[in-house]
Amino acid sequence: MTAIDQTGTTTAASAAVRPSTERTGRTRTWVVVVRYVLLGILALIYISPILFMLVTSFKTRADAGGIPPSWIPDPITTQAYETIFNATGTPVLTWFANSMIAAILHSALVVVTASLAAYPLARMSFRGRGVIFSIVVATLLIPPVILIIPNYLIVSNLGWLNSLVAIIIPTAASAFGVFFMRQFFISLPAELEEAAILDGANRWDIFRRVILPLSKPAMATLALLAFLTNWNDFLWPVYVLFSADVQTLPAGLGTLQSANAVRYDLLMAGAVIASVPVLLLFVFLQRFIIEGVSRSGLKG
Repeated sequence: MTAIDQTGTTTAASAAVRPSTERTGRTRTWVVVVRYVLLGILALIYISPILFMLVTSFKTRADAGGIPPSWIPDPITTQAYETIFNATGTPVLTWFANSMIAAILHSALVVVTASLAAYPLARMSFRGRGVIFSIVVATLLIPPVILIIPNYLIVSNLGWLNSLVAIIIPTAASAFGVFFMRQFFISLPAELEEAAILDGANRWDIFRRVILPLSKPAMATLALLAFLTNWNDFLWPVYVLFSADVQTLPAGLGTLQSANAVRYDLLMAGAVIASVPVLLLFVFLQRFIIEGVSRSGLKG
């Protein structure tokens, strides 16, 4: 009789637990659904300006300036892109090529200089290392606009005015890049260097064959950040580049805007052209960016 009572009690307890478990599972499912819906709405809010920019670039001049603005072009046309590419006074393709060359070379120099400077500050012991690093970080507090006149005088004395060299080299030594790469180098296990030293490797071999191959996420992230900084720079190219054939895209689009103040279709088409490389870079490098930021101690 006791065994029967125990069996009945166990069955009743299981029956009572099962609805509670099912209710908890349904609650978690609804929480996940609501979370994804909210994230989808937030993503739509963030990308809506980009979508509107893209849509407007395919509108006619009258439709682009219409009030109220519409989301659907009527009719769909590529007139804005044809006007930009065929214009003689605004060589957008030349500006695009100049910006690509300058941004790629600048980002490569930033990665090289930052890696070389960050390695001894992160992995080598010497007197004054902390002071040097503090000075490097302190330079981040200096507003970049203060350095325009000194940098202009230096570039002028070197004969670099009105050339792409003027927007590639002056900011290639990045204090943020040194800080970023140092934080990543610190996160690497010290045992890797110790094993390489036991194998007879010197510091240069360790840096080139051990540290750098493991630092690809951080270097990709820094390269993208440097690319974006140079690509979006407007003020400095305006000061040092004078001819239309050496102008970069942001400064050139400023000229396009002043010449076509009410041509919103042209402005949006130029903005789309300027956005394409940035979006493509982020799509292809997002895995390295996430890993590089998470391991460099710069998580938000």
